[in-house]
Amino acid sequence: MQNQSNTIHTYSHDPDPFGNYLCQKLLEYANDEQRTALIKSASPQMIKIALNQHGTRALQKMIEFISSPIQVEMITTALDGDVVSLIQDLNGNHVIQKCLNHLEHEDVQFIVDAVCTHVVIVGTHRHGCCVLQRCIDHASGAQRAQIVRAITEHCHALVQDPFGNYVVQYIMDIGEPKLSEPLCQTFLGHVAPLSRQKFSSNVVEKGIRTASEETRRSLILELTDAIQLEKMMHDGFANYVIQTALDYADPETKGLLIEVMRPIVPSIRHTPHGRRIAQRIQEYDGTSGTSSGQMTPQETSPPPRLSNYRQPFFGMAAGPGYGMGGNRMNGGYNSGGMGSNMHRAHPTFNPTAGQYNSFSNPPVARGPQNGHRLGSRQGMDKF
Repeated sequence: MQNQSNTIHTYSHDPDPFGNYLCQKLLEYANDEQRTALIKSASPQMIKIALNQHGTRALQKMIEFISSPIQVEMITTALDGDVVSLIQDLNGNHVIQKCLNHLEHEDVQFIVDAVCTHVVIVGTHRHGCCVLQRCIDHASGAQRAQIVRAITEHCHALVQDPFGNYVVQYIMDIGEPKLSEPLCQTFLGHVAPLSRQKFSSNVVEKGIRTASEETRRSLILELTDAIQLEKMMHDGFANYVIQTALDYADPETKGLLIEVMRPIVPSIRHTPHGRRIAQRIQEYDGTSGTSSGQMTPQETSPPPRLSNYRQPFFGMAAGPGYGMGGNRMNGGYNSGGMGSNMHRAHPTFNPTAGQYNSFSNPPVARGPQNGHRLGSRQGMDKF
């Protein structure tokens, strides 16, 4: 009993880089009564332990070896009230994830309630966006619906954030229309401004791809406003939304969109995305077998060849990216591109450690270009 008392006493001091291994081993071999005593001793300082780089390991081991309802209650009571601060911490967020992995749905309700109440604070944080996705993964049906409702209510704030946009895309990727459809419908009436923002433009594209046929048609019809469409066709981010719309529109809506685009194309034909859009219109005319005749001679004929002047290359080589090859960064273009959006989430990338592992999340390409729309159309240390 003296040994047990000394062990308990070690929890009342600052977590030790060596002593925490002893505590982890004790938790493995202790019986229920001894584990209960250890948890009770640690409870008053559990938040401090969770935030410590050594203490977090022992606390995660403690959660793994919980063996009775009274032990669950002591741990959840000790953590309740500081969930958001733990989620935002480099060490503490792993304690919350351990709870999600090892506790029953009813025992993690305090975490679900906290993230729903502070969904913007959590979702726009580099660690919080990861934990929020883990909450979605491990939640019961009712809890998942509760989380998605909170995200949907604050969708516009999240989609424009470098971390929050991944949370919204994650829900769309689940493939459950009852969850993703309400999110897609929040874009109605806001397609143009969201398309011109570098983070939300990705989400609008995914919305067009995953929405129901009716909602997709409504989203694309917003692009047929000539004034807004011209701004979007000149924009380095929004032009990709237009290209996605051309890929996924039904024949009638696609034809309507193309007819509104025709008069605008000559003004952007000197840009890489303008050339791609022009080529799509030409392909459409060739496939449909008819042309409106509205394409100008300047658009369909190359400029005169001048001495010491390299004639523009109209047809870009097909690449693995968006129909036509090339990189985009900050709306720019590089014909030697990689092909798809590097800042999209990688399913197994750890935002905090900068490496791949099972705790991962949304992710962005590493390096000074983090947060920019790159050439890769898919793809945590984010920034």
